[in-house]
Amino acid sequence: MLLRNLDTPMLSNGSRLIVKALHAHIIELTILTGPFEGKHVLITRITLIPTDLPFSFQRLQFPLRLAFAITINKAQGQSLRVTGLDLTDECFSHGSSMGRKF
Repeated sequence: MLLRNLDTPMLSNGSRLIVKALHAHIIELTILTGPFEGKHVLITRITLIPTDLPFSFQRLQFPLRLAFAITINKAQGQSLRVTGLDLTDECFSHGSSMGRKF
């Protein structure tokens, strides 16, 4: 999943992509959704400069995050040999049900 707008409207936040090849300085991708579905693109590393630290530095990073998604209908009947859960962040919300009197 793309984290930054690179070439709007083709490559914008949340675009779903599949990696075809990894190289030292570029990644070859295919767009999975939207009007540019099936189009092959190249993404280079971008310079990131954090502003929330008392000192400055820069790093080169690909603006991508690994993501896995499957629809509920496709998930039925699927099984996994190994699974992992990251519970360091809260994943459930009680919403407006707190404080209700019945």
